[in-house]
Amino acid sequence: FQKLLRHLGLRQPDNGTAYSPAEAEEIAQRIGYPVVIRPSYVLGGRAMEIVHDNAGLSRYIRRAVIVSGTSPVLIDRYLQNAIEVDVDAVADGDEVYVAGIMEHIEEAGIHSGDSACSLPPYSLAPATIAEIERQTIALARALNVIGLMNVQFAVRNGDVYVLEVNPRASRTVPFVAKATGVPIAKIAARVMIGEKLRRLLPHNERAAARNRGHVAVKEAVFPFARFPGVDLILGPEMKSTGEVMGIDVDFGRAFAKSQLGSGTELPLKGCVFVSVRDQDKDAVVEACRQLVSWGFDLVATRGTAKKLEEEGVPVAVVNKVQEGRPDIVDKMRSGDVQLVFNTTEGAQAIADSFSLRRTALTHNIPYYTTVAGARASVQAIGALRQGCLEVAPLQSYLSSPVSLSGQDRL
Repeated sequence: FQKLLRHLGLRQPDNGTAYSPAEAEEIAQRIGYPVVIRPSYVLGGRAMEIVHDNAGLSRYIRRAVIVSGTSPVLIDRYLQNAIEVDVDAVADGDEVYVAGIMEHIEEAGIHSGDSACSLPPYSLAPATIAEIERQTIALARALNVIGLMNVQFAVRNGDVYVLEVNPRASRTVPFVAKATGVPIAKIAARVMIGEKLRRLLPHNERAAARNRGHVAVKEAVFPFARFPGVDLILGPEMKSTGEVMGIDVDFGRAFAKSQLGSGTELPLKGCVFVSVRDQDKDAVVEACRQLVSWGFDLVATRGTAKKLEEEGVPVAVVNKVQEGRPDIVDKMRSGDVQLVFNTTEGAQAIADSFSLRRTALTHNIPYYTTVAGARASVQAIGALRQGCLEVAPLQSYLSSPVSLSGQDRL
């Protein structure tokens, strides 16, 4: 696969395959921490982990997998602060139809099944979207795909990286079909038995599907409430058990609907707790400033509060759980917190903040464990403040969905 990408001139995160613990350490040192490490054959991101240092790598190899000549592990450079993108396409050997380009709301490193995503992309530049489409077409042709294909990309600083390619249907296919009105699974099935895209999906119908004038957001549904003791924090191992879709004329309203569909009711007033890791502090400032302008109160742990105060955002300091009572968990249990933004990394920091996330779950307080999710929630709150969301049938967004029913059968 590396040879193919080099031949096509496509980027891929630095990576390697290790057949022994010593080889795994050598590869990690060569490509640089943090790294994403996983067994060579997994589904749902099982046993996949982001490792930040040699100690974490040794612990992973000791506890998670047995590395051997027949069971190697794959190690990839973790692209921090990258945007992940899912693409579904259909190829017939002559043409490639890119059915949907979905921008993940959570950053790269969160399993694609756990991340919310937007179709069309809500923040990527048109040139980046065009480049992603070009690379998808090149991969489909190089791999001689007949039928469906899913590609996962990461975008960082305008550069596009190929994460993985799967010549099969993805879990996103039903979402893409509903959002665009194109029955891509049916089209792919007929392509696989010899029909051609030019007949099944004429170019005028492709253009109509691309210009529907609405935004669809897929959100994951999690079973955390049914499993006491499970941590809410997201990572490369999949935890969701379902998904919902919100659709509306803009991203904020569509995201708000997706949150309601997944059981999250965003507040329009009250107190927001903010505690983020150092690398996220700059990114969360504007979202917090916006919330304050709408009348929300902010409380934060000392490090986050210091950054917000430096940026002129009013905030009150609250103790972490291990810093003495009353602490943030006490405030949450007392009903004094209506929304939580909490990002963290490192085994100790994650363990220290576990009770915070668990309390949010048990008290039905909306929580976001990524900055991207937090910022999206602020856009959704802004949409909700403008008025009630409208309920409309899916067909009203798809005035002329593609239908194959009138075409000749083989």
